[in-house]
Amino acid sequence: MIVSTPTAAAAVPTEQPWSSAAGSAPLRILIVTDAWSPQVNGVVRTLKTTIEHLQAMGQIVEIIEPGTFRTMPCPTYPEIRLSLWPRRRIMQRVTEFMPDVVHVATEGPLGQAARRIARKLEIPLTTAYHTRFPEYVKARFGIPLSWTYAYLRRFHNGGRAVLVPTPVVQRDLQAYGFRNVRLWSRGVDHRLFRPRPGERLDGAPPVFLYVGRVAVEKNVDAFLQLDLPGTKWVVGEGPELERIRRQYPEVRFLGVLTQDELAKVYSGADVFVFPSRTDTFGLVLVEAMACGCPVAAYPVTGPLDVIGDSPAGVLHDDLREACLQALHIPREAAITQARKFTWEVASVQFLDHLRQAVRVAGAPAAAR
Repeated sequence: MIVSTPTAAAAVPTEQPWSSAAGSAPLRILIVTDAWSPQVNGVVRTLKTTIEHLQAMGQIVEIIEPGTFRTMPCPTYPEIRLSLWPRRRIMQRVTEFMPDVVHVATEGPLGQAARRIARKLEIPLTTAYHTRFPEYVKARFGIPLSWTYAYLRRFHNGGRAVLVPTPVVQRDLQAYGFRNVRLWSRGVDHRLFRPRPGERLDGAPPVFLYVGRVAVEKNVDAFLQLDLPGTKWVVGEGPELERIRRQYPEVRFLGVLTQDELAKVYSGADVFVFPSRTDTFGLVLVEAMACGCPVAAYPVTGPLDVIGDSPAGVLHDDLREACLQALHIPREAAITQARKFTWEVASVQFLDHLRQAVRVAGAPAAAR
């Protein structure tokens, strides 16, 4: 349910795979990403799961990620590694693999080099917009949104399509002059993320849970400062973790968990709190709901699309009020909403966009 905000519809993919992706010849797909293991975040999980489903559909997929390059720690994010001078090696990988299409998942050094190479060799190119990077940069460094959006617009408009997770993000990017913005939704592994009977976090009930990066752009303080009954739990790590540990000694911290452990934690919480105002989707929202944990969040991009006007959560400009109201939501309502999101459908949707990019590249100029 949404409180004090206009009605919004959840971004739910159709249950039927798109026919243009089914029964076609396999594609040779090269995915290039600056975000990869050992990072634990929604981008990495999305890419790994999508690759698994693409391969299960018979597609030929190769990945270029920072693990095989010389890297340096990203300023203020030392766990993120930035690849140094990657262009020659990427060119070698591209010419050896000879992909039908290159998908650039991130705008970092690997993504920049792969974008230039794909354009130079006239290989169909798609990109993805996973995070609201301009808002992150403004929150951390005060750089105006217009500057960062201008750079990203140039980067993404060089491809055949830029894939985004929700209609809200699609409209926002189109307003900033991005072209060929296409929807690529997200899913959840319902075999793994499901209610676990009998699992409960210790501490006085009710239990309020945050899962994600502990960083300034995630707005974790907005949750931890709330005057709420019961116990607050935080799962994840990040540059703000040590400060938050010191500032909020009453909060319980679990660090980074495996997906199986995380499913148990979701099942043991009463309310999942999502304080971010800058996420494009929020994969953890669907994971929490799939385990029966209702959501409390702000009425912003991500929650608006994932929760919509369903009874699976409460979206309110007063996050404390959202948390308290979410305590009354039946866990089955959250599970029902989560069932609308599957990786199978999302992966077919992704593949169809790549096939379309290849078709457009091969079409006669007059037909484009």
